[in-house]
Amino acid sequence: MSEVRLAAEQRTEFGKGAARRTRRAGKIPAVLYGHGSDPQHLALPALEFARVVREHGHNAVLTLALDGGSELALTKTVTTHPIKNYIEHVDLLLVQRGEKVTVDVPVVVNGEAASGTLVNQDLTTIQVEAEALHIPEQIEVSIEGAASGTQIHASDLTLPSGVTLVTDGDALVVAVNDAPTAAQLEGEESAEPAEATEES
Repeated sequence: MSEVRLAAEQRTEFGKGAARRTRRAGKIPAVLYGHGSDPQHLALPALEFARVVREHGHNAVLTLALDGGSELALTKTVTTHPIKNYIEHVDLLLVQRGEKVTVDVPVVVNGEAASGTLVNQDLTTIQVEAEALHIPEQIEVSIEGAASGTQIHASDLTLPSGVTLVTDGDALVVAVNDAPTAAQLEGEESAEPAEATEES
């Protein structure tokens, strides 16, 4: 996971009105906390931060240029407006080089399972512990040629060196099952009206 540099500035005004003014100025209200230090109220450049999340995900390590110095931070929480879909607020976690952090990492399934099968992905992310500057962008798992009945659990995933699984190793990530036949699908469809009639 690469570091991304962002210019940040201290916020001196607080409350909903101040937050709206910050957003009108093209910035996002943010709070930086961690390591027992007092929370710092910041403003981040909105377009640049949105691009970082889009291109690198929430686990990108941010190098915040602040008051002539710099701080390393991970994105902890992004609050998005439920209707207009813009970022309203960000919580950032202060980290240090060499420090281990626990994060959720996406699981990406690659390959094609055997013909006549249906692939179900039960977990789209797993939780791992990794050094802050070496968080994997994603964990890949291959199902190429996997037969029906194949099950891949969290403990079966191959993790990069230095990365430790936090998610329960028995947790099911991917299951390969027999695909339903056309006759079975037709049977399910014809059964639905009958069930509805019985309930009424």
